[in-house]
Amino acid sequence: METTRQKYGRVILHVDCNSFFASCEIARDPSLKEKAVVVAGDPKERKGVVLAANYIAKQRFGIYTTMPLWEAKKRCPHLVILKPDFHLYRDTSEKVFQFLKTFTPVLEPASIDEGYLDITDGYSSRSSPLDIAEQIQKGLLKTLHIPVSIGIAPNKFLAKMASDMKKPLGITVLRKRDVPKILWPLPVQQMHGVGDKTAKKLNGIGIFTIGELAKAETAILQNLLGITGVRLKERANGIDPRPVDPEAGEKWKSIGNSTTLSRNVTEERVLLEVLRDLAQSVSKRMKQKHVVSSTIQIMIRYSNFQTITRSKTWENPVQEAEEIFQRAVYLLKRHWNGNPVRLLGITAIDVFDKREAVKQLDLFHFEEDAKKEALQNTIEHLQQKFGDSIIQKGYEFFRR
Repeated sequence: METTRQKYGRVILHVDCNSFFASCEIARDPSLKEKAVVVAGDPKERKGVVLAANYIAKQRFGIYTTMPLWEAKKRCPHLVILKPDFHLYRDTSEKVFQFLKTFTPVLEPASIDEGYLDITDGYSSRSSPLDIAEQIQKGLLKTLHIPVSIGIAPNKFLAKMASDMKKPLGITVLRKRDVPKILWPLPVQQMHGVGDKTAKKLNGIGIFTIGELAKAETAILQNLLGITGVRLKERANGIDPRPVDPEAGEKWKSIGNSTTLSRNVTEERVLLEVLRDLAQSVSKRMKQKHVVSSTIQIMIRYSNFQTITRSKTWENPVQEAEEIFQRAVYLLKRHWNGNPVRLLGITAIDVFDKREAVKQLDLFHFEEDAKKEALQNTIEHLQQKFGDSIIQKGYEFFRR
């Protein structure tokens, strides 16, 4: 007998919570439902920034994430401003995913507020994918008071694109045959997986729409973006074979790297060089997975094979190599006993999606991070073009 999968192919849902942080606050205090609500770093500070806004704030007053709080207040004098409560958001997220698991065990959380469900074997003529999507949307609204938008498609990429098409409380079906008509006219920067840097690179070779990306020469894209270019072209054509993987989140709970030294080392200067290289490696992998971590761990193995691991959790999560390095140095100086070292390692513990890392930034920190990111982008571009050694720390240059 022919299975549903054989007959119709895969059916994937992407469930995306609408204005999640603000929705959690409104669910806790229903009196806020008809008001413009934002979550901000410090409501008492003029220099704070908006971390999240509900749809009334967005659509009626044009308030958006990262907008300076003073400007948001100017646009909406009666704006409700709340400090972030990450314990509430994580607790609500767990309840959302527990609810989704009642529909299928094939569930992959993508971040704190979104996930993919493979319902290929979970529906029938009596319960269509659209029926299931409606049950999920109505059920989450009724039980947790969390509004969601849902995309229904034959793969993860199209499901994600579909869920973005109607917010809040939208349900959108996107079939592969719809791609030329619906997706191809869109600007390439609206494509999931294309960030600002990638969009600029694509624009630089004359690719401005998803359709132009879909029709571009594979060799040119591979030369420009590596394997990422090939994957983006496939997705622009509606192709995405990635399975919904329930274990995907668990695979990246920690990201680390270690190295055995060529000799027993007692010089701190050499150990710091090794830590810097390890931090670069860990940072690169974290960026590939779009994750950050607040907890850094180092491993020290001495020449007698005694091994210790020490970690510390900081307030703000990190991803950049320099910040990981500085935290590893702190741990090394605090815990190394001076004996000869044979192996060093750095691990980022309990990594999580970068979008969860909405630091309680004020405007000063926001601007500072933006400047750092611009500098880091320049450095990475130079290293990709000329090699990692093109940029060196001053003391390294003079030491050579």
